[in-house]
Amino acid sequence: MRISIFGAGAIGGFLGVRLLQAGADVTFIARGAHLAAMREKGVTLRSGGESVTVRPRCTDNPAEAGPQDAVLITLKAHSLPAAAAQMLPLLGPETSLITGINGVPYWYFYGLDGPYRDRHVESVDPGGKLWETLHPSRAIGAVIYPAAEVLEPGVIEHSYGDRVTLGEPDGSRSPRIEALSKLFIQAGLKSPIRPRIRDELWVKLWGNLAFNPLSALTGATLDRLATQGDLRTVARTMMVEAQAVAEALGTRFPIDVDKRIQGAAEVGAHKTSMLQDLERGRPMEIDALLGAVVELGQLVGKPMPTCDMVLTLVRERARQAGCYPAASPKL
Repeated sequence: MRISIFGAGAIGGFLGVRLLQAGADVTFIARGAHLAAMREKGVTLRSGGESVTVRPRCTDNPAEAGPQDAVLITLKAHSLPAAAAQMLPLLGPETSLITGINGVPYWYFYGLDGPYRDRHVESVDPGGKLWETLHPSRAIGAVIYPAAEVLEPGVIEHSYGDRVTLGEPDGSRSPRIEALSKLFIQAGLKSPIRPRIRDELWVKLWGNLAFNPLSALTGATLDRLATQGDLRTVARTMMVEAQAVAEALGTRFPIDVDKRIQGAAEVGAHKTSMLQDLERGRPMEIDALLGAVVELGQLVGKPMPTCDMVLTLVRERARQAGCYPAASPKL
């Protein structure tokens, strides 16, 4: 299978190495010092006390790779609108897009039964440009659980997690998703196919929409946010507000809110990705993780006062740090 990793940083690089080891024809699409190091020395992956170096095809020009069987998108959500047109050379008539991106995906309402069917989500797809450029008929939902970090250009450390859940937006068990699941399993990953992929997207998002922005506002690690009484109360309130929105859209949560918070607490003194981005002066995934949820709340008529307030505060915190555009979506 020909597969490109678009955004071959930490998570993309980890998955790309594993897929390459499983026999896939993998192209890493990256940029900057990380790309230069991968071209010169290969990609080194450290995982489970072992280290392996591979030499995949690496480029910053998708046209060099040509049409693929699948493209695994592992960019941050806010980077996708600007990058979408760059992916076009990778797309043949049957190319799948595996959207391994945190938050509400741009294809969320594609084929979804109900009054909002085929509606685009403005917070993550301004003007519907993603929908037009990367039509959601290509999309395969993915919930990616591994954690990894680029220690230095060309060197990736995988710390935990081995599951990549896949799901067609329409819930079908298509030949393309069967083939991708089989490939991920061959790569040493757990890769179940879920008929209700949005449910699993929400379970991951449920914690991220609360813990990520609260960590950016307070500097607190995950264990404190999930266990310190006052912080836990704020996080739980946000999650309850979001649950009402998700359920109004047909989501079924397999666990309750307190079990989800307990799961976060068990991760320990972990800095969320949003806090790490803030500390490093990088753009923060505010709109995909929280802005889109508030937008969906307005759509279904569910009040979200705590989420709305935290969204306002974390946007301003990000603006002051130069990690968010000056003009934010009007929600």
